[in-house]
Amino acid sequence: KNDSIIEAIGFRIGSHLKRLGVHINFAPDVDINTNPNNPIIGNRSFGEDKENVTRKSAAFLRGMQKVGVMGCAKHFPGHGDTDKDSHETLPTISFSKERIAEVELYPYKELIKEKLSSVMVAHLNVPSLEPRDGYPSSISRDIVTGVLKEELGFNGLIFTDALGMKGASNFTGPGDIDLEAFLAGNDVLLMSGDIGKGIQKIEEAYQQSRITEARLAHSVKKILLAKYKAGLHRYKPVKTAGLTADLNTVEDKLLYEQAIANAITIIKNKGHILPIKDLEDKRIAYVSFGDDDGSRFLETLQKYTKVDLVKGDKLNELLVKLAEYNLVIIGLHRSDANPWKAYKFSDKEMVWLYEIARIKKVILDVFVKPYALLDLVSTENIEGVMVSYQNSEMAQEKSAEAIFGAIGTAGVLPVTSHTNFPLHTAVRTNPLSRLQYDIPESVGMDSRKLEKIDLIMQQAMDSAVFPGAQLLIARKGKVIYHKTFGKPTYDSERNVRLTDIYDVASLTKILASLPMVMKLEEAGKITLQSKLQDMLPELKGTNKADLTLLEILSHYARLKPWVPFYLKTLDSAPARPSPRYYRKTPSVEFSVKVAENLYLRNDYKDTIFKIVADTDLMEKLEYRYSDLPFIILKRYVEKAYNQSLDKLVWENIYKPLGANYTTYNPLEKFDKDAIIPSEVDNYYRYQTLQGYVHDMGAAMQGGVGGHAGLFTNANDIAKIMQMYLQKGFYGGKRYFKTETIDKFNKCYFCKNNNRRGVGFDKPQLGEAGPTCGCVSMTSFGHSGFTGTYTWADPEADLVYVFLSNRTYPTATNRKLITQGTRTIIQQLIYDAIEQ
Repeated sequence: KNDSIIEAIGFRIGSHLKRLGVHINFAPDVDINTNPNNPIIGNRSFGEDKENVTRKSAAFLRGMQKVGVMGCAKHFPGHGDTDKDSHETLPTISFSKERIAEVELYPYKELIKEKLSSVMVAHLNVPSLEPRDGYPSSISRDIVTGVLKEELGFNGLIFTDALGMKGASNFTGPGDIDLEAFLAGNDVLLMSGDIGKGIQKIEEAYQQSRITEARLAHSVKKILLAKYKAGLHRYKPVKTAGLTADLNTVEDKLLYEQAIANAITIIKNKGHILPIKDLEDKRIAYVSFGDDDGSRFLETLQKYTKVDLVKGDKLNELLVKLAEYNLVIIGLHRSDANPWKAYKFSDKEMVWLYEIARIKKVILDVFVKPYALLDLVSTENIEGVMVSYQNSEMAQEKSAEAIFGAIGTAGVLPVTSHTNFPLHTAVRTNPLSRLQYDIPESVGMDSRKLEKIDLIMQQAMDSAVFPGAQLLIARKGKVIYHKTFGKPTYDSERNVRLTDIYDVASLTKILASLPMVMKLEEAGKITLQSKLQDMLPELKGTNKADLTLLEILSHYARLKPWVPFYLKTLDSAPARPSPRYYRKTPSVEFSVKVAENLYLRNDYKDTIFKIVADTDLMEKLEYRYSDLPFIILKRYVEKAYNQSLDKLVWENIYKPLGANYTTYNPLEKFDKDAIIPSEVDNYYRYQTLQGYVHDMGAAMQGGVGGHAGLFTNANDIAKIMQMYLQKGFYGGKRYFKTETIDKFNKCYFCKNNNRRGVGFDKPQLGEAGPTCGCVSMTSFGHSGFTGTYTWADPEADLVYVFLSNRTYPTATNRKLITQGTRTIIQQLIYDAIEQ
């Protein structure tokens, strides 16, 4: 829809051509493609609306001409309404002269007004313009000279289409066809079947005075003028140094992405099924049609929520597998490598589509010409229909983003693709503020500077800081860096994957406990000044009774940093789990699973809380980070909601966000191989911890702690942090009020040398602290014992996620902290922001 993008594309293509030493581009195709069965034009044309084709062609030409590259309008007098390919035969245009003048010639008339440089004449049989039956337009004086030159007043260069094409070569032999083309009024004869014979025939005609000196000079002077305008009188050879880089720039990629994103067209949106909202209610399957690859489409869909690829050799088998889903996305993927490639649904695919749509809600996305939809008998049962036009990886990515509302859609159907979808059909959608996926330059960052991160990460792994990691950077709502490094363990055979999940330790505090506390505060159940004895009556009479929510979440309440609860449950010699507290198999009394083949006594959860309640306060009131507030608040939150914390955050936060990899006790949902090990425990559980929480206190609560226990990956954390950054809004859903986010992201005790927000960590007040010192004071985040970190900065509009298992094989490895890898990378991120 946006013609300025077309002009920019013309400019970039022109720049590439000039860099290559090319002076003319046989483009744009100005054919009005009014025939869906056209075998050769199709999506080479801008569509069937003559005014739209003309506007876009003019824009493209302006772009190229700005850099001094000639354009060429084709295929005169109009190849858009043919059902045959002039490469193979001579197609017939049977319209009246009046119709051709009104439709097919319209772009030429308008472009000639804008000083069109050249025109290419097609090989067509046009009886209304050339009375001789079967006489190709490319050699017709009535058409080339009579219509193009005299009636339309065109005085630019005139090219034939390739004379070796059968639409011309079947008429007469090499040499003769060249002569006839020149006599018709063409200036440049393209791709002669026999150059020598062509020259010979033209020389003979000149000598016989069939070609006059004036006629010859006319074309020669036009060609020389074109060469002069192209600068060939000051010819310089093409410099090959840096050529590949010059032809593959970041600017080119961004422009291509912009064009694709703006082209994607929604043509049916029954019940506002697009973009997909309310992820908590969706069980989504993806079914792939066609013979080309759709893997990038699926990969991108899966970044937003759980989407399963469902296959079946037979229809009944497929329908059985689809029974558990309530939404099916069907993608038609066929190659668009050239105009001859098949683009239609197979008969089998149409039957399968009708049957799936009969029993399921369906979004159909066609990555081919929109004409593919013409063969559908009915679209009644299909709720959503999208046209993505081509099956490139970029089209697949942007189409998936549009489906989930990361981007809006503004595309307009350029042709009639069905009786239900006429020309200009368009359903515009607005974005839902979900993360997009892009390159650094799209948000004003330098990818070359970010490459330094890769070096830092490799150096860290070489120094055994951690065996592997995930790293993600998002800015302005776009993930622009998302990579994995290393392996799950030092002796693993495979690399870390983007979907692998890590034990994120204390990130649990701001990703699980804090949001549920914020919801209770927002609902008026508590305030920041609420006292613990009022929230939990069992704390009355203890030294915690008068502590306020604000104080404990600001780590300004004299609470001890942590309590090693597990030590009291070990035998002294050797220090192994005591049979008094543990069993190797579960039973009615011993059902709290701490690790593999290790079950804790049920009543010990209450013992943990009693220990916390009875623990002495520290003598001095000062900032002291502590796990205890979140152990206390977990108990309060679960009582307030009468539900366990893991279920609460799943239902209220993770599921609607599409954070499907975020969970407590991941072995209940994921294969063990998808979980990164955290430590070889040789002091408590005596096993490799993989899928069981590293933190001992959280393990003793069945893996669900308020202070630790969460497993997730970088992509899911980015969704949660982006939601915070967007003041509680994400994916079309409001999770928190703006004022709630602001209230908790505030330092209330900065004057007391305490940097902390309410639950969130904040930038250091002096030199040392949790950040690089380069972030804004409105930024917030948290770090985790296992080697994890996340930080969001509203002023830079930036989210940073770092996940590692630095505690593997032993938690005594403190190199990540001493070397400052996380904050060194944070500094590099800020250095990459272009000023």
